[in-house]
Amino acid sequence: MLSDLFSPIRIQHMEVKNRLLMSAMSINFGVDENCHVTDQLTEYFAIRAKGGVGMMLVGGGGVHPSGQELPDLPQMYEDSCIPALKRMVNRIKEYDVCFGVQLLHGGRQSYLPEKVAPSAIPAPAVVKGPVRALEIEEIRNLAICFGQAARRCREAGFDFIELHGAHGYLINQFLAPNSNIRTDEYGGSFENRTRFLFEVIDAVKNTAGKDYPVGIRINGNDYIENGWELKDTLRIAPLLEQAGVAYIHVSGGVYGSTELTIPSMYTPQGCFIHMAEAVKQVVNVPVITVGRIKDPEMANAAIKDGKADMVALGRSIIADPEYPNKAKSGNASLIRPCVGCCLGCIHAVLAKEPGSCVVNPDVGREFKLAEEKMPKKGQKILVAGAGPSGLAAARMFAQRGHQVRILEKGSDQGGLLALAATAPGRGELGDILRFFRNELERLGVAVEYNTPLSTDVLASFDPDHVILATGSMPDMPVIKGLFKSKMKLVTSVDVFTDAQAAGDRVIVLGGGFTGLITAHKLGDMGKEVVVLNRKKSFAEEMSSNDRYYLRERLKACGVVLYKMVAVKSFTDDGVSFTSKGEPVTLEGFDTVVISEKHQPVRDAKHLEKQSRAKFHMIGDAKTPRHLMFCVAEAEEAGRSL
Repeated sequence: MLSDLFSPIRIQHMEVKNRLLMSAMSINFGVDENCHVTDQLTEYFAIRAKGGVGMMLVGGGGVHPSGQELPDLPQMYEDSCIPALKRMVNRIKEYDVCFGVQLLHGGRQSYLPEKVAPSAIPAPAVVKGPVRALEIEEIRNLAICFGQAARRCREAGFDFIELHGAHGYLINQFLAPNSNIRTDEYGGSFENRTRFLFEVIDAVKNTAGKDYPVGIRINGNDYIENGWELKDTLRIAPLLEQAGVAYIHVSGGVYGSTELTIPSMYTPQGCFIHMAEAVKQVVNVPVITVGRIKDPEMANAAIKDGKADMVALGRSIIADPEYPNKAKSGNASLIRPCVGCCLGCIHAVLAKEPGSCVVNPDVGREFKLAEEKMPKKGQKILVAGAGPSGLAAARMFAQRGHQVRILEKGSDQGGLLALAATAPGRGELGDILRFFRNELERLGVAVEYNTPLSTDVLASFDPDHVILATGSMPDMPVIKGLFKSKMKLVTSVDVFTDAQAAGDRVIVLGGGFTGLITAHKLGDMGKEVVVLNRKKSFAEEMSSNDRYYLRERLKACGVVLYKMVAVKSFTDDGVSFTSKGEPVTLEGFDTVVISEKHQPVRDAKHLEKQSRAKFHMIGDAKTPRHLMFCVAEAEEAGRSL
């Protein structure tokens, strides 16, 4: 039972039906050339409002052109934005949800040629470029801008606003000593560094109305040297309550922090709950917690145990808009899970691309899919391969009323993704495989194991279409001395299939995602490992957030990384190469693990000539690449017939 999570709560005059908040996220799509919201963003929110969340926030609401965080976020700094916002609110209001906007100024973390901040100190990571210190009159004017933006939100019909005072944006930059070295009334002492925030709150109250609910998102800890800390949050929280804030939403991290604002699967779930729990001890207003809370039971426990009054979900609601409804109805096993890879939701956005999701290709396409029509007549679909691409395609075909069979030549499902999920810290990759398994069980589609595609199967089933999702395998490179060496020669697949496949001193050839998780697995077993990467960068196919935590773990395991490697020759017990032009010789090794390129497995393609069926290749069988593209391609195949 999740009775605590789905109990109502009152926040000032707002009656909220449950304790789930869809947190604000800078999704970087759904605005026009004037940064006015469009149907794309409206339908993105509508499907999530329909999914049962109690409160939800539009993210990235810019209060001034000098603080527009990303190019394709909604602006709240001109009255011309109001008509489009009204249309959005009217669309969402048909659902029982409290709808708000998070207002922010990016400060030095804005993707602009010239950035402004409390002090002329560049951001420690991600955003580059010069920063100009704000003049006092500009600071006071920006507080007024927050108030005017809140007024526009109220006129548009939003129920509340949230001030973004966390994650290294402008308000947080004023709060933190490492980003605020001013010597005037806005810098130095705690009272001076917090002055701007309270001026913003006053401006919002005076402009939008004292009865208009104003929440705040604030860091419990910046997790960076000389940053804002939990003791500071505990000191300011009662003052925020006195100032009339409706709730306090406690998060953590800034660009460049040791604990990332959007942590990957390597970080424990519920990583920021302890800070909300501490804040709850010093205030009476509702406290909201956040931080990889993907399990409804964990969310319910946070409420039940008095650690928070509400739980904010970001990526989990991106991955499955129906998360609240499924959890409430007892169908949590059918929730499409966020796997914590950070690739579509944050990595793409920081590259100034539209946000997306590895496990949910519908993100950003909701307004188009709303008009989708189901096929008039079902067809017979044969799927060869029970990896993620095959499972995703089979699910979509079955949902759309087709008759589906899945063949798997091996004894288990999941393909290479199932192996990757056994790497240390990457178990959540298996969550999406469990989701597909549960979905196919719900849809009555079974996987036939130890059954390769054959002429007999084609003849007996007589499919209309065959989906080849047969995956890929490691490709063996041709390098001088490699096959003459006395070292054991294995692949990354061998390592994940048999923990004893490699010896005690190992050279991993390949510095991509597979190479690094292979090195981590071996290093975690206590083996001595070096990685030779022939490219300039490591694991380019991973998100920077995910890669950061993996690199830290490799460092802790003592794994040595070489990049820009040009191999001269492998020897009996080592290798001679250059790294960034410098010569290196390694000796005394017993194993080489090949973990570079993969080649598609397409053996079954020749059977097309022996069947009336049309064959389609998807996933790694088409071109080896990242999970995000494989799932998206699989679901598109399921919709295309």
